[in-house]
Amino acid sequence: MKILNEDLYGSAPDKCPVVLVIIDMINDFDFPDGEALFNNSLPAAKNIKALKNRAKKEHVPIIYVNDNFGKWKSDFKVLTEHVINENTLGKPIAEMLRPEPEDYFVLKPKHSGFYSTTLEILLDHLGADKIILTGITSDICLFFTASDAYLRDYKLIIPSDCSAAVNNDQHKIAMENMERILKAEVCTSAEIDLIQSKKN
Repeated sequence: MKILNEDLYGSAPDKCPVVLVIIDMINDFDFPDGEALFNNSLPAAKNIKALKNRAKKEHVPIIYVNDNFGKWKSDFKVLTEHVINENTLGKPIAEMLRPEPEDYFVLKPKHSGFYSTTLEILLDHLGADKIILTGITSDICLFFTASDAYLRDYKLIIPSDCSAAVNNDQHKIAMENMERILKAEVCTSAEIDLIQSKKN
């Protein structure tokens, strides 16, 4: 099919073979086990922030893929303001990882970032074939998104220190399964060579 417009009508000017995806980190953590997940997510958030800063320097696009919390009339800005301005448990993480104007965002209604969203279209227009996946939870939303990315033949890099689950055992098993089943490159964020990732 002929593409009439290569850059989403001027809305996606970036072209890059690799993108950084941040899943569900703008979160109020207002649910069962929310406090345990928050405690495990705070160190991951600091590592995501450092990785995001490196990605910005290398002009790697940042895509926030976030649950809509069942708030169908909200947009991403409203969700961010809810988490920060209403003094929720997740406020420190949301402030640390507050989206910037040049970042992209996709709201998802279910676990996978691909299910009933525009993520695949955005990745196509960005020219991306490799995804660095970060966020929460490693055993649910990150895992489902990674599975859908694998089925679409995207290459996966998953820094294990940039995601979290309710407990460490769940996180460890998720990392092992994504490496074994989904052929993901599981590593630490410090081991990711963004310049090399843009070449391969």
